[in-house]
Amino acid sequence: MAGDQVTLLDLWASPFGMRVRIALAEKAVKYEYSEQDLWNKGALLLQMNPVHKRIPVLVHDGKPIFESLIIVQYIDEVWKDKAPLLPSDPYERAQSRFWADFVDKKVYDLGRKIWTTKGEDQEAAKKDFIDSLKLLEGELGDKPYFGGETLGYVDVALLPFYCWFYAYETVGNFNIEAVCPKLIAYCKRCLEKESVSKSLEDPQKVSDFVVMRRKMLGLE
Repeated sequence: MAGDQVTLLDLWASPFGMRVRIALAEKAVKYEYSEQDLWNKGALLLQMNPVHKRIPVLVHDGKPIFESLIIVQYIDEVWKDKAPLLPSDPYERAQSRFWADFVDKKVYDLGRKIWTTKGEDQEAAKKDFIDSLKLLEGELGDKPYFGGETLGYVDVALLPFYCWFYAYETVGNFNIEAVCPKLIAYCKRCLEKESVSKSLEDPQKVSDFVVMRRKMLGLE
């Protein structure tokens, strides 16, 4: 919408922030990007998100919206004239929300366990992580995207983690493509879209960031 002032408070490596970046790119919304230091939180972040004090935060005409999936839904509702992300059918919308929530509860949580643990805990997380990806692969089936023929809500929720996969593989010493080839082929296909490729970070850079964080946690 013309005249909108849109700012995204974010951290470059955040998969949650990347969700918002993809959604804004799909809708062709111009915005100001504001990189945040989560270890030395600035006044703007604390002012805009006083409850959780975390990114991403979308500030639209001075009003803050929190939590990545809620932000993506907000973007879809406000800029509804282009590239709908959630389906119009109520049942299909519910299914999309279920699988996006599954990504949060499984892909993110288990991926985090892989890089913040070692030994038996890490092995258990790796097994559950792969099982979760296989379920997602089954849900995707032979469709181009989770919602069908166009990029949608579940894709936006999942794809940012693709640039974290290399970090998980490096730390956990396993190969995702070997066990989920269709899912990786889907991710690579989605990267052909500019809205995705320009929103995701370099996997090597993310992996270096994870190794640094593991050292800070005393795991390296």
